[in-house]
Order: sequence, then C-alpha cells, then structure tokens
Amino acid sequence: MLVFKDFFLVFFCLLILIICVLVGVAFLTLLERKVLGYIQLRKGPNKVGLLGILQPFSDAIKLFTKEQVYPLMSNYFIYYFSPVVNLFLALLIWACVPFYSYFLSFEFGVLFFLCCSSLGVYTIMISGWSSNSNYALLGGLRSVAQTISYEVSLALIFMSLLIMVGSLNLFDFFFFQSFSWFIFCCFPICMVWLVSSLAETNRTPFDFAEGESELVSGFNVEYSSGGFALIFLAEYSNILFMSMLFSLVFLGGNVSSIFFFLKIGLISFVFIWVRGTLPRYRYDKLMYLAWKSFLPVSLNYLIFFICLLVFLFSLLC
Repeated sequence: MLVFKDFFLVFFCLLILIICVLVGVAFLTLLERKVLGYIQLRKGPNKVGLLGILQPFSDAIKLFTKEQVYPLMSNYFIYYFSPVVNLFLALLIWACVPFYSYFLSFEFGVLFFLCCSSLGVYTIMISGWSSNSNYALLGGLRSVAQTISYEVSLALIFMSLLIMVGSLNLFDFFFFQSFSWFIFCCFPICMVWLVSSLAETNRTPFDFAEGESELVSGFNVEYSSGGFALIFLAEYSNILFMSMLFSLVFLGGNVSSIFFFLKIGLISFVFIWVRGTLPRYRYDKLMYLAWKSFLPVSLNYLIFFICLLVFLFSLLC
C-alpha cells in the first residue's frame, strides 16, 4: 500500500511539473511576441484578455480544433507520431531538474540530459523525412548536422564543469556555487554554452531547420493544426529547459529561491532578444563556428581543467 502511495505521489508531482512547464511555455510565446513587437515598434498581442494575456490559450484552442491535414504521399504513422514523441522527450528532460522533494532525484542527471537532448534530433529528422517533401527533408537534414555539431561542444563544456564538481548530479552545482558563481571563473565557456544553446534549440541566428526565406518553413512545412502546435510546444519547452540549465550551472543554481526563476526569465528574454536583433547565419559559417572555433575552445578548457585537477592532487599528496 505504501509503495502504491509513493508511485501516486511521483505521478502527481510529474503531472504538476508538466502542467507548470506547459503554462510557462504558453506565456513564453506571449513574452516573445510582445518583446518582438516592441523591438519592431509595434504593440504585439493586446486584444484577447487584459493586455493580450489570454492570447496563448486562444491560439491553443484555435490550433487544436482545426482540421488535421496530412500529405497523401507521407508515411502516415511516422508523420503523425513524431511531433508527439518530440513533445514527450522535451517534457521528459525536465525530470532531471534537482528538486528538494527527491521525488525523482538521481545521481546521473547530466547523462540523462545528454541522452534526452540527443534523442530529440531524431524526431525532427523523422518529421522532415516522413512528410515526403523536399523542403521538409532538407530542413531535417540541416537540423541533424547542426545539432550533432553543437552537442559535441556542449558535452565537452559539461565535462570541464564536471571535473570541477566531481559529480554527475545536477544538485551538486548548487553546493559548489555557494561563494562564487561559475560564470565568473568560466566566463568564456559560459558564453560558448549560451551560443551553443541557441544552436541546440534551433533558434535565431541558427534557425536553419526552419529557414523561412529559403525552406518555406523547414521540417514542419507539411504540418498543420495539432502537429504544428506540438512541435512548437516542444521547441519552447527546450528553450525554457536550456534557460533553467544555464541558471543552474552558471548562475548559482539555488532552486528554492525566487531569484532562480527570475534568472530563468532573464535568460529566456536573451533568447528572444537575440531573435529580434541578429540576422540568420550562413550555413557554412555555422559549421565553421562549431568545428573551428567552439570545439578548440571547449577542448582547451577541458585539458586545462584536467591539468589543474592533477596539479592540485599532486600538491595534496
């Protein structure tokens, strides 16, 4: 009976987490439209509810009540279920957030994050391939190459930080930043992490998977109504998660503080600000940046931290 109660509590906590993430995603879309509006000297959504605050819910009702259209030549089941799996992975990745309740606290949160973020690219690739459209396929292929390129840098930066912390548990980042945040002692790799996060989530200036000017809408060009909504829920959920991870790893990581959530909001605002400010990169420059700039920096920092650790051990011995 006690085991049943434990399972029920875990399920209930997960349900609350998912609902909070989805509500956060809804208001992140509203924030983005408002900020982009003011950047472009216009108002943004301001009609539905007070100051347009109900606009995300109006859009959700509109999208999920529209007719589901699918291409006749598509691989129907793969085409239909890949957005669902994409959203599932985007919500599952939130399970590695280090909660004080310990309802899903495990020692390998970093590995869990790397596994889930690596799996997410397959859903984009399969979405593009199963649509049986040249534009969608090209967008999917671009996304795969881009995500693989920048995941290498992300993993190497994480390894550098793990050598300092000495644990795969994300909760330990909070204890190691009690006196000084990692952003002060690791500022260059902090900036590399932020730019890699933009590339990982397919955001401007790295939004080649959905390049409107050359690919119509990229990998999601054949999706409408519910499928389209699920793809963008997944994208904005990943943006929120990467903002949370940045705050956790570089900005103190005190999950119980209200300032932690303000930091998440600030990093999410940076994502939107970049979109409203910078033009899209050229694709060869994107790959050049990943393999010839970020990879050497990440590798050099990793070697530096390993040498520092060996030096400190030799002093102690």
